[in-house]
Amino acid sequence: MYKVLLVDDEPFITEGLSDAVDWSAFGLEVVGSAEDGEEALERLRELPVDLLITDISMPIMTGLELIRKARELQPQLKVIILSGFNEFNYLKEGMRLGIENYLLKPINFGELEETLTDTVRKLEADKPAQPLGEDEINILRDNVMTRWVNGRIALPELTERIGLLGIDLSKPYVALAIFCFHPGPDAAGQDLDNCIADLLAEETDGLSLIPFRNDEGELVAACCINGDEQKQSKVTAALERVADKWESKQLGPRIALGGIVATADAAASYAEARKTQQFFLVRHDRHLLDYADISAETAALPSGLFEWEAYAKPILAKDKDELAEVINRDFAAIRMADSLHPVRAKSAAIELMILMKIEVDKLGRADAAEVFQGALDQAVTAATLEGVEIAVRTAAFFAADSFSGEDMSPVIKQALRYIHEHYAEALTLKSLGLQFHIHPNYLGQLFHKQTGDTFTDYLNKFRIDKAKELLADSRLKVNEIARLVGYWETGYFYKQFKKHVGMVPGDFKELL
Repeated sequence: MYKVLLVDDEPFITEGLSDAVDWSAFGLEVVGSAEDGEEALERLRELPVDLLITDISMPIMTGLELIRKARELQPQLKVIILSGFNEFNYLKEGMRLGIENYLLKPINFGELEETLTDTVRKLEADKPAQPLGEDEINILRDNVMTRWVNGRIALPELTERIGLLGIDLSKPYVALAIFCFHPGPDAAGQDLDNCIADLLAEETDGLSLIPFRNDEGELVAACCINGDEQKQSKVTAALERVADKWESKQLGPRIALGGIVATADAAASYAEARKTQQFFLVRHDRHLLDYADISAETAALPSGLFEWEAYAKPILAKDKDELAEVINRDFAAIRMADSLHPVRAKSAAIELMILMKIEVDKLGRADAAEVFQGALDQAVTAATLEGVEIAVRTAAFFAADSFSGEDMSPVIKQALRYIHEHYAEALTLKSLGLQFHIHPNYLGQLFHKQTGDTFTDYLNKFRIDKAKELLADSRLKVNEIARLVGYWETGYFYKQFKKHVGMVPGDFKELL
């Protein structure tokens, strides 16, 4: 945001300008006002300002004198003059001082907004290009790659960004790997830097590894591969070598590898790696799990058995009777299938339970990890099919219970409570997602579904309601109230207030 200082000896002029213009729409923010040139100079000594909007005829110091002295303090300052005098000499002197425009009172807001647009364009053109530092490059890299593997970036933007960052995604195939450690390397420290260096050291002509951090702060690598027949073994061999290095450093690595897909389908491999991560709950002795191996274990399962949709519907509908029928049907079919090896049936049941856990994790239940770990351990150690069935039933009924009993999920209740207590702070879906350990995208969807409002609309409504209460206190200025309820850009506060109340704060205050 570019900073604006308003100067006029009539306070109603500066207050009216603050209220009437949606400054944020132009990329501007009013940071102060003054009633004469001397006071304005004091403000300019304290504040970096990009645009000065001033009257000419003022006590103590005229607007023209102010412009000359202000330019000594801030040479790049842009200036717009507002005047009640249609005097050619004033206009000529203003032009000599390099003003953007000379506008007559009463103000024509169409002309003012056109001038603001042109001024901001000049400010943008004058702004020196800032070279990206290493931290900025890493943040941008993490953001671009995370959006790519989640399918949230358009191809033109992706092409532009990877060109800027020097990322090579030209190989025809890719597999995504997610890394976890116990104890974990310090994300800001040398351990993680060394882990990334170990990955990069595995690069060959046919394989390149592109490391980055995802939204959850996990280390991820895009394993980009050429199209030779040994591409699968190249990836797993490289990751096994890295895992051995990390084991020797006692980092306790766990690597979840998605399937190899066309590079354009990277999101599919990332989703598979996410799913594969959950299988470490039952594969405690492994440091690398490959989705291709896990999916092969259930590939021969007869069609119609343990299909996720058949279980998801009664779980989400909280219908435990229908859920019991589906479980009974599937295990009865398994008992009748003489050709189905019990190990495959157990593997399929474990995969089904992990899908249940993934859904329940989205609700943020604190006890979910313990319950599912117990059920999965029971399935793994079960010596009979009956033992596996009991474990599936335990997991499925717990999942259904997680969606029942209350109309609003626990995580949304927690989010609403947090908003009500911290509304004056900078709140985003990402910050709440980190607070309650839930992905921001899913939190936004769940919030909208259960409250009927988007997160942003709900937060703005709550803040504006608080502002209406504070407006009853005549001692507080509008810009003070805006900050007390969480708006640091006064123009945006006015815009939201008018949207939700139908009038600007000043008019609302007069009605009280």
